[in-house]
Amino acid sequence: MSVTERRAAGEDLVKGDFGALKVVPVRHPWRWAAVVATAVLVAQFVHGLATNSGWEWEVFAEFFTADVILKAVWVTLQLTFYGTALGFALGIVIAFMRLSASPFLRAVAFAYIWAFRSIPLIVQLLFWFNLAYLYKELQFGIPFGPGFLTFDTMGLVGAMSAAVLGLALHQAAYAAEIVRAGVLSVDSGQLEAAAALGIPRLRQIRRIVLPQAMRSILPNAANEIISLFKGTSIVSVMAIGELFYQVQVIYGRNGRVVPLLMVATAWYVLLTSALSVLQHYVERHFSKGASR
Repeated sequence: MSVTERRAAGEDLVKGDFGALKVVPVRHPWRWAAVVATAVLVAQFVHGLATNSGWEWEVFAEFFTADVILKAVWVTLQLTFYGTALGFALGIVIAFMRLSASPFLRAVAFAYIWAFRSIPLIVQLLFWFNLAYLYKELQFGIPFGPGFLTFDTMGLVGAMSAAVLGLALHQAAYAAEIVRAGVLSVDSGQLEAAAALGIPRLRQIRRIVLPQAMRSILPNAANEIISLFKGTSIVSVMAIGELFYQVQVIYGRNGRVVPLLMVATAWYVLLTSALSVLQHYVERHFSKGASR
């Protein structure tokens, strides 16, 4: 093509005639190489699951819906529910204590969060499990004065109660920081406008701050709930019949370690996936009207 012809072609393009332009797609050879390599690895993994007799899928199928496993799953769900409900209820209180104008309340809230985030969860659980060693009985009455109601600690705080108490108090420390971060993410002008309109402080928090803060709170809160759900396995040190403990008991008797561990894994994956789906719909509810 001569210079004149190239110049003419350029003038045609300037005028908007792009039909003569040949479009060549961008090639990604390394991307396709990565896809092929990954597909081969996935296929090998699936083939190993299907053909390796060590997985003992017949044992997995036998125990996956066994009564003892289903009861253990129910105990795990109870621990997760009570630990989450009590933990976040207390965490909301501690979060607003940290946001308080009172230096004393801020200091107490900070000390609580610092302590319960510093001490390992297993230590906290064992402490509450052995509470009767320190306090034989609990009294309710006038502070530093006579008590009106007395409870035997040994009968009041059993293994399940100690587990719920330990999980809830531990969860509250993390929930407090999640809620505090969500509240701080709301523009302060929202509260100033609400105060100018004469809206009571409690209603400002309930109807203005929290609905907007939920968009920031929910992702982190969901992560904490899922972590707590999986973390309930740690209460096995207290001989509570949750999922992981029961799996340990069964494979301790029959020696089928791998398929029983797969039973626990499958239940954890299944229920975690259900929580993730629930998170999606709750987030979508609180995202109404938000720009993306």
